[in-house]
Amino acid sequence: MDVVWLIPILPLLSFLIILFTRPNLYRKAGIVGTIFTGAAFGCALLVLFSNFAEGNQLVEANWFSIDSVVLTVGVEVNPLNALMLVIVTLVSFLVHMYSIGYMANDERIATFFGYLGLFTFAMTGLVLSPNLLQLYVFWELVGVCSFLLVGFYFYKPEAKAAAKKAFIVTRIGDIGLLVAIFLLFWQTGSFELDVIFESVLAGDITPSMVTLIAILIFIGAVGKSGQFPLHTWLPDAMEGPTPVSALIHAATMVAAGVYLVAVMYPLFSSSETAMTTVAITGGFTAIFAATIALVQRDIKRILAYSTISQLGYMMLALGAAGYTAGIFHLTTHAFFKALLFLAAGSVIHAVHEQDIFKMGGLRKQLPITAALCLIGCLSISGFPLLAGFFSKDEILASTYADGRYVLFTMALLTAFLTAFYMFRLYFLVFAGNESSKAKESSRIMLIPMFILGVLSVVGGYIQTAWFGTFLGDWLETSPYPITVDHPTAPIWLPISAILLSLAGIGLAWMYAKKLRYGERLNPVHRLLFHKYYIDEFYRVTIVKGTRVIGYFWMYFDRFIIEGGAQALIGLVKRMARAGSDIQSGQVQTYGTVAFSGLVVVLLLIAVIGGYF
Repeated sequence: MDVVWLIPILPLLSFLIILFTRPNLYRKAGIVGTIFTGAAFGCALLVLFSNFAEGNQLVEANWFSIDSVVLTVGVEVNPLNALMLVIVTLVSFLVHMYSIGYMANDERIATFFGYLGLFTFAMTGLVLSPNLLQLYVFWELVGVCSFLLVGFYFYKPEAKAAAKKAFIVTRIGDIGLLVAIFLLFWQTGSFELDVIFESVLAGDITPSMVTLIAILIFIGAVGKSGQFPLHTWLPDAMEGPTPVSALIHAATMVAAGVYLVAVMYPLFSSSETAMTTVAITGGFTAIFAATIALVQRDIKRILAYSTISQLGYMMLALGAAGYTAGIFHLTTHAFFKALLFLAAGSVIHAVHEQDIFKMGGLRKQLPITAALCLIGCLSISGFPLLAGFFSKDEILASTYADGRYVLFTMALLTAFLTAFYMFRLYFLVFAGNESSKAKESSRIMLIPMFILGVLSVVGGYIQTAWFGTFLGDWLETSPYPITVDHPTAPIWLPISAILLSLAGIGLAWMYAKKLRYGERLNPVHRLLFHKYYIDEFYRVTIVKGTRVIGYFWMYFDRFIIEGGAQALIGLVKRMARAGSDIQSGQVQTYGTVAFSGLVVVLLLIAVIGGYF
């Protein structure tokens, strides 16, 4: 706990140093950012080992008070956030190192590394938060950093549109989270996680209210993690630099939604309806995004839809009472998906092209990148003994053990589709005849990829039925009431998963041999290529509908409200002008007015019979 506060402070310092000395640092900004982030990773490792030895710890201080309500700020270390700290700082450190080479020729390289430091600060601050108010502050800061990084190439219209889209769509989910926080404070009088969970377990909150709050929190997670129907921002966010995609859309920001559900797991597990909602949303998102990835041509968009699908896997696991499985897959996914994005960046950096149909034969020219990309593809496809194999099987086992057989079948089919679209990418990019000249990436870009490649192989051995359920046993030491199950999968389950993955790889190989069965089904191919026309549907209904409503109220305000006000003003002015015209100083006019008034009075007396 002596160094835990340094984990968010070090990236913040790198941001401030780069911000105020940007003109002088220029290309050295990458070295500054990498050193500070590497130091934060070292502190995260110390905190991890400290949690192994000393257990959970919490340090808080009073922030301010309102009457009897005291709001606190502090840091907490438990198994879940200690693991997340290591993942976030490790991937951030490797992305910083990789970006030194990738962004070397960019004039705004110092600004880029400043944004990376600010994002790392926000994400680590979110992970360390011991209460919902502090978590929400950093949650929103993560969204701001995502806006800055996605829109880094602000001079491109596509990047500007993608940044705005990411910010607005995730804000929709954030409203749900904010309302849930208000409801929890109303019900418990506190933002502290331990107080909230104690109230839930004690039955102080009605079951219907628990369900409502859990679903509202999940809406926030849906926006951040790109789950259906708030998934549309994530593929467009690929307009940012490729290292940003590896950092934000592989291991950190999009994983924040999964992390949020895991943090609030005692609340979710108290509502069967909420758990079912999480499981169904995750299962549907997994297979939905996988089908779209089957036909995409842009290498980064394929990986983006793959990320959405894998995040759906994690949500499915959490909703199916597979707490360990969801966290396990979050961990392994951080390694192999960051590797795949960096490998894609290496390819794009070499050939200056993102359309996989315009590539081919790059295995000979980029042998190291090809080998590392193959490891990532095998791992995400669930190839035996690699990291993804163990975490995917843990999810399948949890879903099957929970009795959710329809979702289990969808998860199995998603495993097949994942193997197909990933090796479709691999074979089209690296196999076949050479289509362009390319040169292998520099060492500063290959070293982070190599480290991630090693982790994509060995990272799964922290939780296996063969070598021990270390991860699950450790997560069970959480200070909060969670139930960690260790489901035993029937022998046919991993065998089926392996066979489906191999079938997907084989079909991808045949596809790359110009059979391309999918493109012959033109209506189906068109539907998948246009992402089920959901973006178009949103554009016609929500975007144009909002615009129509906006124009209606603008014209209502302009012509009805403002017009009525102007008419009233004109009437008062005319009456004032008429009154001033009467004050002419002419005796005849005054006599006429007085006589007219007398006539009116006499008429009133005559009408009402002389009674006032």
